[in-house]
Amino acid sequence: MNDPLLPATRGHWSDPIIPREPDQLPTELPRGADIPDDLDPLADGVLMRHQAEWLEDTSDLKIAEKGRRTGITFAEALDCTLIAAAKRSAGGQNCFYIGDTKDKGREFIGYVKHFAQVVAKELREIKEFLYQDERADGSTQYISGYRISFASGFRVEALSSRPENIRGLQGTVVIDEAAYHRDVRDVLDAVNALLIWGGKIRVISTHNGVLNPFNELVKEALAEKVPFKVHNIPFQKAVENGLFKRVCLIKGEEWTSEAEAKWEAKIRGSYGPRTAKMKQELDAIPAEQEGAALTRVMIESCMKSGIPVIRWACKDEFKNYPDHIRTAETKEFCERELLPLLIKLDHRRQHVFGEDFGRTGDATAILPMEIGQDLVRRSVFAVELRNVPFDQQREILFYVVDRLPRLVGGALDATGNGAYLAEKAAQKYGATVVEVKLSEAWYRTEMPAYTMAFSDKTILLPADADILADHQSLAYVNGIVRVPEGHTSKGADGFDRHGDTAVAGALAYFASRADLEEFDYVAATAENAGHSALMFEKPASGGLIPSLRGGLF
Repeated sequence: MNDPLLPATRGHWSDPIIPREPDQLPTELPRGADIPDDLDPLADGVLMRHQAEWLEDTSDLKIAEKGRRTGITFAEALDCTLIAAAKRSAGGQNCFYIGDTKDKGREFIGYVKHFAQVVAKELREIKEFLYQDERADGSTQYISGYRISFASGFRVEALSSRPENIRGLQGTVVIDEAAYHRDVRDVLDAVNALLIWGGKIRVISTHNGVLNPFNELVKEALAEKVPFKVHNIPFQKAVENGLFKRVCLIKGEEWTSEAEAKWEAKIRGSYGPRTAKMKQELDAIPAEQEGAALTRVMIESCMKSGIPVIRWACKDEFKNYPDHIRTAETKEFCERELLPLLIKLDHRRQHVFGEDFGRTGDATAILPMEIGQDLVRRSVFAVELRNVPFDQQREILFYVVDRLPRLVGGALDATGNGAYLAEKAAQKYGATVVEVKLSEAWYRTEMPAYTMAFSDKTILLPADADILADHQSLAYVNGIVRVPEGHTSKGADGFDRHGDTAVAGALAYFASRADLEEFDYVAATAENAGHSALMFEKPASGGLIPSLRGGLF
């Protein structure tokens, strides 16, 4: 016989055992901040830009890696209120909030109560209940929770801690402070079935160490290994979007830029010498995420001997030679060093390239890659140019790219002086290539996929000591993988290196993942052979080879 004080069904949301009407609910229900009773979050200027962007993103799967008190739980409570209050025909469904503590669940339901009264203009009932959770080992635990029901027939339910048996839920599931759950992977595995019937998953958290499953999930999402959309919301972004202005509004104080700077300095200063903790809590940078991004073993395991590396360095006086002489010498270099390699490329495979620009202090690195049937990106060769004039770099780049079979993408460093060559390539090849301004945002978004390629063995580089050193230079800088500012190493030729081929490789890998246009080619035939003296001859193995695509020579 069942105990009348306990839910009758295990592992399911049962009738509440502590029912309360709205006016009987404990008055201590928190809302995270002492917001005014009549605050309308949909009014102009109430939601901050990052909160609005979170609500505007209707992805089935999304992640917020955030700093403390940046307002995402507030925004998610509003979203859940609107979803649960809507009819099924308007996208309405049940919403389930899973926090890491009881206080988080009570805070969330406090927000929903407010929004239900102010925004949805309704509040049918609020109930406190116990959920009997059956664990994998057969034992049970009782989890307290809160439920708000709407006239639509849907509800918002908040639990005080993570249940293990949640596979039967259907609707929108919000996992808050996921990095502090015992195993967020288990939670995600359990709720993935929600997607079958139109459910949604929101994962929200500050970081809790570089090895935490939440950080691994973020890295996989940025590398597009899992289909989550990632929102990066550090404390600084919230401040820039008006967080302190909201604080002043609530406290009834006047906002000034001086007061804001003093307020932020006080918050950051409260961490004392614990800068790693401060960056994790406020800047969404997982602690211990500093140092080398790739080990030597990882890099060498993705290298193969026999992939050529072609290097060309020009004397200083070369830039002062007449145009026709510089062009003639460049053409001779291309035909001698590059044409034999280009002729051997497999015209059945798609190709991409990445280019990192350098003029005097740095080298220009051009790294073409073949995309194999197994989706491994294999370098076909590498080109390094030192002290080569701008025009001749353009001639060499075009010579290579013109002859890459089935060109599906290219990405060029458009930072600083690199903007010239990137612009010329975009003019010539159109949407096939991308001009990339190397920025913190680009590194944050794209470098996780490149570094993960070394773990997945989906990239192959030339076995070369300098290319190895370039990739060893990739490091976490404030939680972002990049070549650190001012980093320098000596190459085998005695020249300084600044991670040039690592950036070119990342750009090529980025191009291979982008949805770009495939560049057409013209078969070399007797009828059009006279159009260019440099068209390829038919290979001994037969088949068609791409011709020169409007080249310079």
